[in-house]
Amino acid sequence: MKQVIRKGLKDIIVDEVTDPMVSSNHVLVRPFYSLISAGTETADIHTDSLVKEVADNPGHLQTVWNVMKKTDPVSTFNEIRAKFEDYAVLGYSGAGVIVEKDQRVGDLKIGQRVAYGGEGTGHGETINVGRNLIARVPDNVSFQEACFTTLGAIAMNAVRLADIKLGDIVAVIGLGLVGQLTAQLVRCQGGVAVAIDLDAERVKIATDTGAEFGLIAGDTVVDEVKALSGGRGADRVIVAAASKSPKPLQDGVSMACDRGKAVMVGACPIDIPRAEMYIKELSFVVSRAYGPGSYDPTYEKQGHDYPISYVRWTENRNMEEFLRLVSSGAVNVKPLISHEFDLEDAPKAYSTVMDAGSKSLAVVLKYASVSDEDAVAAYSPKRKVIVSSEPINEGDIRFAIVGAGNLAKWAHLPALNKIAGAKLHAVHSNSGARGKAYAKRFGASYSSSDLGEILGDKDIHAVIIASRHKDHADQAIAALEAGKHVFIEKPMAVTVDECRAINAAVESSGKRLMVGFNRRFAPFYTEMKQNLKGRTSPVVISTRMNSPGIQNGWAADPAQGGVILGEGCHFIDLMHWLLDAEPVSVSAYGIGEHNIAATIKFDDGSIGSFIYTVVGSDSSGGELVEVFAPGVGLTSEDFKTLSVKKRSRKNSSKMFAAKGYDEQLASFVNSIRTGDETAITVRDGIRATLGCLLMIRSAQSGASVSFDLNEAL
Repeated sequence: MKQVIRKGLKDIIVDEVTDPMVSSNHVLVRPFYSLISAGTETADIHTDSLVKEVADNPGHLQTVWNVMKKTDPVSTFNEIRAKFEDYAVLGYSGAGVIVEKDQRVGDLKIGQRVAYGGEGTGHGETINVGRNLIARVPDNVSFQEACFTTLGAIAMNAVRLADIKLGDIVAVIGLGLVGQLTAQLVRCQGGVAVAIDLDAERVKIATDTGAEFGLIAGDTVVDEVKALSGGRGADRVIVAAASKSPKPLQDGVSMACDRGKAVMVGACPIDIPRAEMYIKELSFVVSRAYGPGSYDPTYEKQGHDYPISYVRWTENRNMEEFLRLVSSGAVNVKPLISHEFDLEDAPKAYSTVMDAGSKSLAVVLKYASVSDEDAVAAYSPKRKVIVSSEPINEGDIRFAIVGAGNLAKWAHLPALNKIAGAKLHAVHSNSGARGKAYAKRFGASYSSSDLGEILGDKDIHAVIIASRHKDHADQAIAALEAGKHVFIEKPMAVTVDECRAINAAVESSGKRLMVGFNRRFAPFYTEMKQNLKGRTSPVVISTRMNSPGIQNGWAADPAQGGVILGEGCHFIDLMHWLLDAEPVSVSAYGIGEHNIAATIKFDDGSIGSFIYTVVGSDSSGGELVEVFAPGVGLTSEDFKTLSVKKRSRKNSSKMFAAKGYDEQLASFVNSIRTGDETAITVRDGIRATLGCLLMIRSAQSGASVSFDLNEAL
């Protein structure tokens, strides 16, 4: 399919990428029209020089330094260089027909006319959209009008937060797309809209579409608003301006009445004079996206609605209400459309949006499906895109990567490219843009959104699974059954039943499987293990991981196993490997879902402790491992330091973390070549998953639990 892409930092192109597969609780939409959100999308297009960009945003340098400390200069440089070629999807508002749907979506039909929204949906010929970001389009509303729905919901959420009463004077500052829609919705809410902008033409559009007053922004605008309100000031102020200056918001505060309310739906610095806020006792709130549900993956991705009795206006219900208002004629979007371009001409469309002289307002993209008599019948998804026609070297071990995420691009794919005789052949991702970008960057022959396409490819010998945790087991089993060797990122599985199923698949397929416990290959941990060789008595081992912020990401989702399993499995494996001993019991206590302290007893009499927390600070250490054996004390922190204390002390350090990713993948490739067992087996993966599940069970029950790996198998 054709997709609008930002290539690098500023270039807009239309490229051929794979059509997505329909996700759980999602539908596939074939768009007829989509709307360019001028403010949000152009903010992601960086036309200035790199030097100016850094000068304007010095925090970028700190970000680069922080990344370098966690990786190394070469990896960081390669990632920065890749930014100039990477693909990013722009856009999030359109309308079309449903051409495919997940079986869990029971209330929508194939062929149904709908509007869609959602971050990352983009301007493309097939869009994968969560059920709660889909709204039915009334028969009398055109697709061109319906493509405004997402921006309409953004404006509606701001209007609802403003809590407008009948007759309230409402100043709307900034008359871009969202501001224009806001002014119309203020009138629908019973407010008296005062439309304010620097551009006289935009002010006229606002008054022509229902604003009672229109003012040109300037030095006198605050006094003018007060004059219109009998000297009282505006009851409500909605700032929809996009500005690098705080003046629009400051003007809004100045023109607001005593105990008034200001709502920010635009983007400008929040620099508000406290004295004025205090004297007037003003309320201020920042409006977030389309309404309740925004940025909640259980709502947007998993399809869980909020009960209407408790949350009347969710983002989906705001979308539906906006379409009803368009259908009834209460909202008129047609006068806002300044330009229309075919999808193939998207670069011209963005140039028009970026050109202040074009006087653009709403710029819409028209798709080829507009000309189809039956868009559903014409739908023919293409889920494989050839990136390179370079001939295959028959002597290579050819890989596919499943999951085009950060770990793949920072660790696994750079490591693979360093191994002689190993070659990336295919990239699997349901994001066509990301899949193609990875394929081009790391030299793959093609990208595909269909895992079956990759597993059926006889030219592929091995698969690296680096997808989200809940998908690991099914993908590993499918790959093994297809005759592929499997390198699987941790955790190998999120349930005991999945562990058993993978074990059975390994045994029946005869293929190699290795789990991604990279600490076994990290230089300081391998040296730590060497110092424990030949011991004849139990040891005490302490491990700690401090990960503030991770609880806000996808890995914390219980459906993904949660962070204690996702991260803790590393340390169950590390303790087992360092000690060469099997765990026999676990006792643990927890605070909430993401913090745990566990004690593990091993069959050689050793004891280990594991602390995982998300409540620490970013400046405190992340990973700390200490081992105490007779006459030996070992300490390693964050892959950068190792202290060996025997009769004398030896301290070693590295400027940058050495995490063992290169050595880990080289080991896996070698096991394929030689036919030897992998260094980290399916049994190791089961032990690590089981250990974390038992820690969680112990913390929940308050009782110690036995740890029998053979029983789990």
